[in-house]
Amino acid sequence: MEEVVVAGASVPEVKGLSQIERVMDTFLEPSKTFNDILRDNSWWLPFLLMLLVSVATAFSIDKKVGFDRVAEQAVMQNSSAADQLAQLTPEQRAARMGVASVITKASVYAGGLLLLGVAAMVALLMWVSFNFGLGAQTTFGQNLAVFFYAYLPHLFLAVIESVLLWMGVNTENFDINFPVGTNVGYFFSDAPHWIRSGLSYLDLFGLWSLVLMVIGTAIISRKSKTQAGMIVVGWWLMAVLVTVGLTAARG
Repeated sequence: MEEVVVAGASVPEVKGLSQIERVMDTFLEPSKTFNDILRDNSWWLPFLLMLLVSVATAFSIDKKVGFDRVAEQAVMQNSSAADQLAQLTPEQRAARMGVASVITKASVYAGGLLLLGVAAMVALLMWVSFNFGLGAQTTFGQNLAVFFYAYLPHLFLAVIESVLLWMGVNTENFDINFPVGTNVGYFFSDAPHWIRSGLSYLDLFGLWSLVLMVIGTAIISRKSKTQAGMIVVGWWLMAVLVTVGLTAARG
């Protein structure tokens, strides 16, 4: 440990965590990771891990299921889109599904990059909510770092999904929105799609990330976990309602 001389006194310099230590501590001692964000708000390693895992998952879906089937299932879950498709000629239907397959494949392979956009929106929302709602002094960069580290539990979900696909588990009935049984919606396959969409938020890894988000924002904002929870969980509930409403509107 190095020492820094301040006004004639020797003060030990606190050594920060490495990116690898931050990732490990997110699961073991999350408060250490989030406190270290106050020193350095970099987030390149969790983003890189998510990028690599998302591409690996997309590759697994591509090889073991096929994006033609994934796109077809997505259309069938949207009653209005399914009705429009039924009115087309076989040639038009094939062309429409070909385009849908390409778009679906591109969006899934680019999932890690799309997550970057989501992270930026969430970070901006948290920054505004904490700074103007609670009078905190967080930065956009700190909130962005908290999001990426808090999102790390989703890596387990992606890995489980890929492993099961390569094992040939449930490839015939694969649903990209409910790939594995870690959320309540997975077990209600006969329920209306809008209900399943709402229940999908009750996910083991999603709720784990939500708890980490509360811990992280409480630390960087220097507010209580109760105050942080009111903001984070409040926006989470809003996202659930919006998702359910939009899904119900699409039929």
